[in-house]
Amino acid sequence: MDPLPTPQTQPGREGLAALLAQPRTALVGLDFDGTLAPIVPDPEQARAHPDAVPALAELAPKIASVAVITGRPAEVAVRYGGFDGVPGLEHLTVLGHYGAERWDAATRTLTAPAPHPGVAAVRAELPGLLERSGAGAGTWIEEKGRAVAVHTRRAADPQAAFEALRGPLTDLAARHGLIVEPGRLVLELRPPGMDKGVALLDHARATGAGCVVYAGDDLGDLPAFAAVDELRKNGTPGLLVCSGSTEVTELAERADLVVDGPEGVVDLLRRLAAQLG
Repeated sequence: MDPLPTPQTQPGREGLAALLAQPRTALVGLDFDGTLAPIVPDPEQARAHPDAVPALAELAPKIASVAVITGRPAEVAVRYGGFDGVPGLEHLTVLGHYGAERWDAATRTLTAPAPHPGVAAVRAELPGLLERSGAGAGTWIEEKGRAVAVHTRRAADPQAAFEALRGPLTDLAARHGLIVEPGRLVLELRPPGMDKGVALLDHARATGAGCVVYAGDDLGDLPAFAAVDELRKNGTPGLLVCSGSTEVTELAERADLVVDGPEGVVDLLRRLAAQLG
């Protein structure tokens, strides 16, 4: 197995050193789409990288906790990830809808609050708004249970459609008590109050994490990066990993370590597991 890559920042090097020194206190947090699963034109066809589950199953027993933190419904992430019933992943937690839902591998149970009424209202208005927007053919709506997302990846000019819809969707969300979460050619309308940073901090505190690693690829992962920064300021070492892409550069600029997409994330997980013996 090749040696571990060296983080480009001093806080990142300290975070990696802390994980290697005291792995039983380590929390590894991971986004799903774009981090464990390659981005695909149809989100319903997204699946974890074929080596992701074996790598996680090898690493998870050697550390305190693994948490997949995603904007998807937790049950969908579990199904698309192939996480259920995998030996070695008994302590995996999937925090869906930015932490509003929780699935625990040990008990195979899902806990979730009641849905926000604004989501149903937005869902009813979206088709008409898209028709009037002039964003063009190829935009489409993804149902996410406790949220709804508008994708522009299939449009003739995906970025232009994204920009054309950003204002109208923000206004629509605000009228119904929701917020807009922009991503890689997608705009998600969801309830406020939860984000990946809140979810990561809550889970780190609940598990008593002594160091935290977080890997993500998109704008929705920036709050999780900020959470790791907050933990580091308060004395908990951390490592920020960017699953690199050419579509989003903000995370690479903030990361301690940039890897080559989901394949690079899986390779890092496997190297960590091997290093821990």
